[in-house]
Amino acid sequence: MKYYLIAGEASGDLHASNLMESLKKVDSDADFRYFGGDLMQAQGGTLVKHYREMAYMGFLPVITHLGSITKAIRQCKKDITVYRPDVVILIDYPGFNLRIAKFVKTKLHIPVHYYISPKVWAWKEYRVKSFKKYVDEMLCILPFEVDYFKKHHYEVHYVGNPTVDSINERAYRNETFEEFVKANQLESKPVIALLAGSRKQEISANLPTMLRAAKSFDGYQLIIAGAPGIDAEFYNRFIDGQPATLLFGQTYRILAQADAALVTSGTATLETALLDVPQAVCYKTPLPHLAYWAFRHILHTPYISLVNLICGKEVVKELFAKFFTVENIREELYRLLFVKRYRQTMLENYREMREILGGPGASDRAAQIIFEKIKKGTIIQPQ
Repeated sequence: MKYYLIAGEASGDLHASNLMESLKKVDSDADFRYFGGDLMQAQGGTLVKHYREMAYMGFLPVITHLGSITKAIRQCKKDITVYRPDVVILIDYPGFNLRIAKFVKTKLHIPVHYYISPKVWAWKEYRVKSFKKYVDEMLCILPFEVDYFKKHHYEVHYVGNPTVDSINERAYRNETFEEFVKANQLESKPVIALLAGSRKQEISANLPTMLRAAKSFDGYQLIIAGAPGIDAEFYNRFIDGQPATLLFGQTYRILAQADAALVTSGTATLETALLDVPQAVCYKTPLPHLAYWAFRHILHTPYISLVNLICGKEVVKELFAKFFTVENIREELYRLLFVKRYRQTMLENYREMREILGGPGASDRAAQIIFEKIKKGTIIQPQ
């Protein structure tokens, strides 16, 4: 069968590539065409457009690049029309993908499956109406989303979380600290990991403050996990003499050897928790006091980090908006590193989170649902 996938950022590229691998297990004739990235391209098929050309974040960048975004949407619609896939699979990225979903369902009458629901439970709840109209199957990766969508009379599947699979199948999972240090020509000092985001806007906002807070801990070395698609030159303008090492393509290896981590919100917080690294969530916003007011009074979520959302309580400290300061980050990092009971409580909560998420196999379960639904031409009812 023919599958058309759309992923608009690095995390979507990762999860879509794993889904493609799983689809090939159940469909030996699987043919892929997609908007995505390097990881998807490694699975085969045809890359139509790279996500780097579409990954705009924030109001101003989106407005500035509105012309290129509109052009990409037109290109995608035309390409799907010519390709005539058996199913279109959307991965998060709602601003773009919901427009495609509407076109595919109303004009082409091709089934639409959504793998990794957009976070409508946080904001833009009205988008649930579009899901119900244009999406045949919603495959969720966060367990609390099932109950959320039930309130809207929308039945979805929870297939497990693909990050569990990624951590479980990672390379170098048995690597020792000595081997890691030697392979990267590092000092034999304990590690503080810095994960400042996957987009340039996030990195430029978060990294300088993270570095200022973390460099106070003389007995530790700071290692920055470089994001895919961002070159070293961009990071170097912020490092500029700071005592930090930049490594690319080794996020899991860095975290596995870290004593603590400073992490922006997003999938990285979940990855850090699954690797049992005590962490602080750090995220800078413009107009911090106003941003925090909006979070408390407008958004529909009590937390910004996946770890806290999954557990339904504060497991990791969220230092964002008005709480994003060098002093606050430094104080929290001290607790993570040196207050034994504080560390232990966080690790115990991580174990609880893993139980809630369930075991590996998310991509395989999602692929099975998609394949069987398309093969039979009927909707599988969620369990």
